[in-house]
Amino acid sequence: MSNSQTPAGSVTAEDVRTAVHLVVDALSGVSEERWGRPAAGLDWDCWETAEHLADDLFGYAAQLGPRKPPLDRYVPFLWLGRRPGGPRNAVFADREAGPAGLLQAVEAGGALLAAMVRTAPAEVRAYHPSGVADPEGFGAMGVVETLVHGYDIAAGLGVEFTPPAGLCERALARLFPDAPPEAEPWPALLWCTGRVELPGRERLNSWHWDGNPGNQEGE
Repeated sequence: MSNSQTPAGSVTAEDVRTAVHLVVDALSGVSEERWGRPAAGLDWDCWETAEHLADDLFGYAAQLGPRKPPLDRYVPFLWLGRRPGGPRNAVFADREAGPAGLLQAVEAGGALLAAMVRTAPAEVRAYHPSGVADPEGFGAMGVVETLVHGYDIAAGLGVEFTPPAGLCERALARLFPDAPPEAEPWPALLWCTGRVELPGRERLNSWHWDGNPGNQEGE
């Protein structure tokens, strides 16, 4: 099945674009000095977390790019850290460009991933530690990374961020088939990624998603 025949309820390239645009819009206009604040729940500041997000989006796109994508490793870009304990990235934003430039880097990474999700044949598979994934799986990973790191950064900057339920619901269905069914999609996604506790469910100390296409109900 080609990506032009994506099943209803699947994560799409437009979902990737929507998630990225929502986060970029929510974080735009925040003064530069606030970007040095810690991101919520992380050992990175808000700037570093946004760089990590740009790097994730770029990296997921890159996995789908080769004619024969790797099935046992990442495409071998060089990942480096700028400080001990900081994120290891292949992509960094120019500090002189300020927060607007940083968010432009995030948006560019999202556009690359959306383009690959839209154009890569549905039968393509590529490596991820959570399981060899298809283009929809990488799109879903990009959506989750964008939404939850958007949450981390927004909380650190002191701005509001709540994505639409449908977007969260599609990402949950693709990557977290055992998500708590009683919770609304956004709190459920935050719980699945170790951000919050839910009534009757303690906050997770560790978590993972399942990128393998075979995790989906009915397959």
